[in-house]
Amino acid sequence: MSRVNDTPTVEIWTDGACKGNPGLGGWGVLLRSGEHVKELFGGEKLTTNNRMELTAVVEGLRALKGPSSVTVHTDSSYVMNGMKTWIAGWKRNGWQTSAKKPVKNVDLWQALDTEVARHDVHWVWVKGHAGDPGNERADQLANKGVDSVR
Repeated sequence: MSRVNDTPTVEIWTDGACKGNPGLGGWGVLLRSGEHVKELFGGEKLTTNNRMELTAVVEGLRALKGPSSVTVHTDSSYVMNGMKTWIAGWKRNGWQTSAKKPVKNVDLWQALDTEVARHDVHWVWVKGHAGDPGNERADQLANKGVDSVR
């Protein structure tokens, strides 16, 4: 396992998939720390692509046994914007948007916020379906998640 200052360093690639939106959905996660590799996937019968994107990150972070230095690679602008731009305001406004509407997928955003607080997380956006090996594998795992609930 890779470590920096005795803190494990982990790279996580996440992806969500949905056949219909809403519809059958799946999420996939590839975790890599040094030579250690772990793959996770799951699915839901009636969900949305955004929920699957969020679930992938939550499940990836939950899989870590202790506080880690984590780089999350995602092709989801929704997840990136939420974590880098929107979440501070949502929390300040009691989980309401600037338009005073309830935040969609608040259960998953709150779960993600809890998981992020356990780690030192760095966010990297990757273009989907553009040849990034980690993203391609996460996509395959997300589709495996869809197949698991058919």
